[in-house]
Amino acid sequence: MEGVPPRVPAQRHPDFPDAFGDPGALRFCVLGPVRASRGAEPLATGSPQQRALLAALLLREGRTATAPELIDALWGDEPPSQALAALRTYASRLRKVLDPGVLVSESGGYAIRSLPDGALDLAVARELAAEADRAGHAGDLCRARDLLGRALALWDGEALAGVPGPYAQAQRVRLEEWRLQLLESRLDMDLEQGCHAEAVSELTALTAAHPLRERLRELLMLALYRSGRQAEALAVYADTRRLLADELGVDPRRGLGELQQRILRADPELAAPAAPAAEAPTARVRPAQLPATVQDFTGRSSFVAELSEVLASAEGRVMAVSAVAGIGGVGKTTLAVHVAHQARAAFPDGQLYVDLQGAGGRATEPESVLGSFLRALGTADSAIPDTLDERAALYRSVLDGRRVLVLLDNARDAAQVRPLLPGTSGCAALVTSRARMVDLAGAHLVDLDVMSPDEALSLFTKIVGAERVAAERKAALDVVAACGFLPLAIRIAASRLAARRTWTVSVLAAKLADERRRLDELQAGDLAVKATFELGYGQLEPAQARAFRLLGLADGPDVSVPAAAAVLDLPPEDAEDLLESLVDMSLLESAAPGRYRYHDLVRLYARACAERDEQPPSERDAAFARLLDFHLATASRVYAIERPGERVLEHIAKTRHPGLSFQDRDQALEWLFGEANCLLACARQATSAGLHRKAADLLMAAVDLGESGAGSLQFTKVAAAVSEAAAEAGDPWAEARARTMLTHVHSICGRFAEADAEARRALAVGLPAGDPVSSGQAPNQRGIIALYEARHEDAEAHLSEALAAFRADGNKPGEAAALCNLSRVHLATGRTATAVELAGQGIALYEEDRSGLALRLANGKYALGLALTGAGQTARARDVLTEALEVFRDSRQRFWQGMTLYRLAEVQLADRRPALAATQAEQALSVLHGIGGEWRRGNVLTVLGRGLAAIGQTDRARVCWSEALAIFEELGSPEAESVRLLLSPSAVA
Repeated sequence: MEGVPPRVPAQRHPDFPDAFGDPGALRFCVLGPVRASRGAEPLATGSPQQRALLAALLLREGRTATAPELIDALWGDEPPSQALAALRTYASRLRKVLDPGVLVSESGGYAIRSLPDGALDLAVARELAAEADRAGHAGDLCRARDLLGRALALWDGEALAGVPGPYAQAQRVRLEEWRLQLLESRLDMDLEQGCHAEAVSELTALTAAHPLRERLRELLMLALYRSGRQAEALAVYADTRRLLADELGVDPRRGLGELQQRILRADPELAAPAAPAAEAPTARVRPAQLPATVQDFTGRSSFVAELSEVLASAEGRVMAVSAVAGIGGVGKTTLAVHVAHQARAAFPDGQLYVDLQGAGGRATEPESVLGSFLRALGTADSAIPDTLDERAALYRSVLDGRRVLVLLDNARDAAQVRPLLPGTSGCAALVTSRARMVDLAGAHLVDLDVMSPDEALSLFTKIVGAERVAAERKAALDVVAACGFLPLAIRIAASRLAARRTWTVSVLAAKLADERRRLDELQAGDLAVKATFELGYGQLEPAQARAFRLLGLADGPDVSVPAAAAVLDLPPEDAEDLLESLVDMSLLESAAPGRYRYHDLVRLYARACAERDEQPPSERDAAFARLLDFHLATASRVYAIERPGERVLEHIAKTRHPGLSFQDRDQALEWLFGEANCLLACARQATSAGLHRKAADLLMAAVDLGESGAGSLQFTKVAAAVSEAAAEAGDPWAEARARTMLTHVHSICGRFAEADAEARRALAVGLPAGDPVSSGQAPNQRGIIALYEARHEDAEAHLSEALAAFRADGNKPGEAAALCNLSRVHLATGRTATAVELAGQGIALYEEDRSGLALRLANGKYALGLALTGAGQTARARDVLTEALEVFRDSRQRFWQGMTLYRLAEVQLADRRPALAATQAEQALSVLHGIGGEWRRGNVLTVLGRGLAAIGQTDRARVCWSEALAIFEELGSPEAESVRLLLSPSAVA
C-alpha cells in the first residue's frame, strides 16, 4: 500500500500507569483505541458506537453534552430512527461498568464527572506538555525534552482508533495535529541539545509520512547540516520546493528559504548551539568529581592564595587557567585538589577531574577524556561524536553558560591539555604537570618546589602526632630531611610510623639513614620520587612487598581483583586485602570498585623492585604467565558462550588458570569489554615475553573486540605487533593465527587489500605448519574479500577450500559459516535457489551443534536473509534479518548491527516500502559511523538514495548517490557504474 504514508510508530511510556496517579483508580485512554480500566483490569467498553459515546463524554472533560449533541457526534446527519433509545442504552451499559457517580444524567444529557487527577491520558499529556513549556521557558531544555517525550509516549497509535462518527473523526484530526506539533517541538529541542545525528533518521521517516509539512522539512535540513551533510540539506529544500509547486502550486514559506540561504553561506549561528540531551535527566547534571582533599594539608599558603585569586577571577575572564609544575611527588595534585575544594562555591555547576597519566609511556588520549567529561555533564553516549575536534567543540558548547571547574591532573604537555580547556567566561581549569607549560597560551604558571623544613616538619607532625615528634624533634628533622622535603615521601614515611605504635621516630630515622644512592637520585630530577617510594617499600611486610613488585609488571592501565589474584597466585579475598593495604600506603590507587592502578612513576619503581628483589628471577616470568593464562582462559569462556561448539577453543594453548565463570551472556560480555584495554595490553606484552602462541590465541578468543568497532583500532595494532613478533621468532602457528585476526579486522574496516595480503601470509605459514585454525579461517576470509570485490570465481574457490578445512577439523560452526558465505556467492552469481539452500544448510549445522541462540546463528540468519531477499521472499527475509539484528544488538556487535539494518533497508525497497528503507538506511549510516570502511558506506548511501528518490526526495537522493560514486571511483569499485546509472537524468525523472 505505497499510496498510504507510513506512520511513525509511537510507543507507550514504560511508566504509563504511574502517569495516572493511583494505580487502582479508573483510567481512560483516548490517545489510541478508546479503553477503560480499573487498575490493571480492563473494562468492557462495548460496541464501536458505545465507545464513541464514551469518547465524546471524556473529551468534554466534565461538561454536559445534550442528547442532540451526542446523537450528532455519533451519527452526524443520518442518525438511525431509534437514535435516542440507542444512546440511552449505551449510557446505561457504561454506567454499569464504571464506578458509581462517574457517568451522570443532567439536563437531558450526560457527563462524566468525579474523575481523579490523571485519570485521562489526554489530560496527562496536556499537563506534561504544559510543564514542558514552563521548563523550556525557564531554560531547562533537558527536562522539557524529557517531558515532551513522556507526553508523546502516551499515544498508542491513532487517537480514537476504530471509533465511528463525525465528532471522533474531527477530534482525530485535531489530536494528530497536536501530536505532530509536540513532536516538532521535541525534535527542535533535540537539535538545540546537539542530537542532530540521531534526529536525521526519525525526520527522514516523518517527512515521508507528512511530505507537505514544511516544519519537518526545515528540521531535517538543519539536522543534516549539523551532521556535516550540507549537500543533502540543500537537496531537501529543492525537493520541498518542487513538491509544493507540483501539489499546491505554492513556494516554500519564508523561513525555509531563509534557512537554505543560511546553509549556502555556512552561517556560523547554525552550528549546534547547546549540550546534547542527557538520557532522561530530571535536572542539569552537576558533576562533583574532585578527589577527597587530605585533612592534614599543610603549608603552601602563598601558593593557595595565588591560585585561589586566579580562580576567583574566572567569572570576568574568557577563561582562567593555572598550570602547576614540579617534579613527581612534590605535591602538585594535593595542592590542586585542596585549592579546588576551597573554590567549589564559585563553580556551582560542577567540578570535573581526570588523571591524564602524562608521566608514563601511555598518556590518556584527549578524545577519551572528552568522552568521559561529556557523559559526566549529562550527554548521551549516542550524542558524543567520534573525532577529537568534534568532541572538543561539543564540550565547549556544553559548558557555555555554566560555571565549572576542570582539574587536569598529571598532564603530559600543552597539546594534551588544549582540547580539554573550557572556552567561556565563568569556567576555570587547574592543570598539574611535571613540565612547565610555557606554550599554554594565557595560563598562569606556578612552579611548585619542595616544602620548607618547617612545612615538612609540620606535615610530619600532623600525621604522626605532636607528642611523638616533640619527644624526638631532632630525629623527626632527620626523617623529613631524608625524604628530601618531598611531601609524598614525608607522607609515606609518616604513615608507616603512625601505623606502627611500637616504633619510635628514631627507629624510622635509623631505617632511613642508609641512603645508598638516594642523594644522587634527588639531584636527578624525577628520580627523587624513587627515593621517596623506597621509604614506603621498605616498610612493607613480605607479602605486601611481593604484591607491590609483581602487580607492577603488567602493562594494562589498571588491574582487577581477579587478575591480581592470578598474578599473585592467591585467592581473590587475600589478593584484595593486599591491594587495599597498598592503597592505604599510597602505593596503589583505587581506580573504581574492584579495580586498582599504579601512579605511573610508582609502577616504574615497582618494576625496578621486581628486577632487583624478586627471587628467583623466574618468578617474574611466572607471574606474568599467570596473568596471561587468566586473560586467555576467561576470554575463551566468553568466546564459548558467544560461539558454542566452535572448535577454535580446542586448538588454543592450554592454560593453568581456569578463568572466570559467568552467570549469563551479558555478564560475560561486560567482562570482555570492560577488560579490553588490559587484555590487549597483555597480548602485546606477551610477545616481549616470548609467549607468541598464547598472545595470538588471546586475540582469537577476544575477536569480539575487533568486530564490535569499540576497540578495532587497538585490536589492529596489537594483532600487527603479535604477527611481526611471531614472524621474527619463527613461530608459524602464532604468526598464522595473528595474521588471520588481522585479516578479519582489516576486512571489517573495509581495508580489503590489506586484509587479503594478511590472509595470504597467514596461509603461507599456517598451512605448511599444519595449523587447523588459520587453514580454515584464512581462506574463509579470502572468500569474503573476493565476494566484496566481485571476484566470484575466486570467492567460490577460497570458500570451498575453507569448507574442506573446516570439515577435516570437524568444525561444524566453521563449516556452517563457510556454507553461509558460499550462499552469498551463489546469490551474487544468480543462483538464488542454491543460495537459499546453502544458507539453510548452514543454519541447520548451527542448530545441530547447539548454537541456536549464539552469535554465529545470527550470522547464518544474516546470510539467509540476503538469499531470501534475492529469491523474492521478502517477508521471510525481513523476519530472519530482524531476528539477527536483535542478537547483534545484544552482543554489542555494532558492525553487524549496522550491516543488518542496511540489508533490512534493501528488503524494504524490494517490498516497495521506500520510506522505511530510507529510515533504516539512515540508522545503518549512524551505527556504522567510524567502522565498516568507505566501501560499505558507499553501499548504504546508494540504498538510502534509492529510498529517498522513491518518496520524492530526488535532490537529496542525488547527493547521496554522488557521495557514493566518489567513494566507489576512489576505490576503483565496480559499483561505480550502477551508481552512475542512478545519477543519469532518466533514472530520477
